[in-house]
Amino acid sequence: MTTQPGNPTDEVAAPAGPHPVDETLPPLRMFTSGLQHVAAMYAGVVAPPMIVGPAVGLSAAETAFLMGASLFTAGLATLLQTLGFWRVGAKLPFVNGVSFAGVTPMVAIGKSAGADALPVMFGAIIVAGVLGFLAAPYFGRLVRFFPPVVTGTVITLIGVSLLPVAFNWSQGGNRRAADYGSLTNIGAAAATLVIVLLLRRFLRGFLQQIAILLGLVAGTLIAIPVGLTDFSPIREADLIGFPTPFHFGAPQFQVAAVVSMCIVMLVCMTESTADMLALGRIVGRPADARTIEGGLRADALGSALSPVFNGFMCSAFAQNIGLVAMTKVRSRFVVAAGGLILIALGLCPVAASIIALVPLPVLGGAGIVLFGSVAASGVQTLAGAAMEKGENALIVAVALGVGLIPIAAPDFYHAFPKDLLVVLDSGISTGCVVAIVLNLAFNHLGVRGAEAAGAAAGGGVEAVRVH
Repeated sequence: MTTQPGNPTDEVAAPAGPHPVDETLPPLRMFTSGLQHVAAMYAGVVAPPMIVGPAVGLSAAETAFLMGASLFTAGLATLLQTLGFWRVGAKLPFVNGVSFAGVTPMVAIGKSAGADALPVMFGAIIVAGVLGFLAAPYFGRLVRFFPPVVTGTVITLIGVSLLPVAFNWSQGGNRRAADYGSLTNIGAAAATLVIVLLLRRFLRGFLQQIAILLGLVAGTLIAIPVGLTDFSPIREADLIGFPTPFHFGAPQFQVAAVVSMCIVMLVCMTESTADMLALGRIVGRPADARTIEGGLRADALGSALSPVFNGFMCSAFAQNIGLVAMTKVRSRFVVAAGGLILIALGLCPVAASIIALVPLPVLGGAGIVLFGSVAASGVQTLAGAAMEKGENALIVAVALGVGLIPIAAPDFYHAFPKDLLVVLDSGISTGCVVAIVLNLAFNHLGVRGAEAAGAAAGGGVEAVRVH
């Protein structure tokens, strides 16, 4: 195995054959494993356009077009991450899609821009993507400030922050619906969860690895007789549909919108850095500065290109990290296959509508397993973070506490300026910032900090070697 200079794996004896990240699987296994990644992320990709479209006055047909464009651009961004070129791409099994962080600012832009809402959004996203691409090298050099005490905290927050999404899906996804939180919805989610657990317990080999996909199929079949499965998307979808470049008009550039989306880009880069560190540990190829730089460049380039095809800002999808952790399928080419499937779905609305058949409660049941796996990976990382040394336990305690505020008290920051809410309403971002600042204060600054940093660094390297 060839390693990059400075990679912690340089000191470890290289195993025979390619690293599992660079392994290619048989075609059928590649396709089904990639499809499982698509199934896990599908709802997250189409949800932002489903929110933004009606908010800016789009018709149902135009909103559906926006959803197809989001699938198409998510596929392009995923290929940039997994395959990459030059210094673009983390070249890890890293899935990219539409970022939820931009939904609230985009809705606000839509209200102020009126009929030009989407062109103004797209112009702002293009500028933000260019900014992110230029800033990527500086973010990559910050990797030394992410020891296990920081990464473990952030990974745990990623999983815990995603769990409310799974709970909302389990209840039906739409809080205004009459059946939101009904026994039928929660029962379908519970049945899917139990099926996934049973499949993981009794199946072996490849079938065990695609337990999530099998669980989603089984859950959907169970949902049909109780009326949770909606077949209308298939009947109404076109066979072929290409996301025409700048379908909604040429991009426009307004200062306030650009500033807002640049803030969102910085938030996405912070979260993607944490996600890459998490994924690197899970797949046994720790993310070094060059990996993070390449991953952030792919995020930013994908975001800059996305508006050309009527898509939104792209960033990492943490739920797929949970899928990698659970299935143990670490090949980046599997995720690249998922990217190709996303592109195909974006070009074929009928095919996309088939995955749309999976009811949100069924996705919610599977999501509990996926997102919980991410949190469990964070706890495992913290186990090797030398919690007994210095103030590491205090760092984790405060960072987790601050990061959980948006989850436990969603209105906590309601009196703050709206521009700050882009950061404050993301528990992952605030928890990450707090963990980094406290780690600097206690483990790097001053004589005591220098000693603590040396001890923490030693523990961190050892933890990486074990994995």
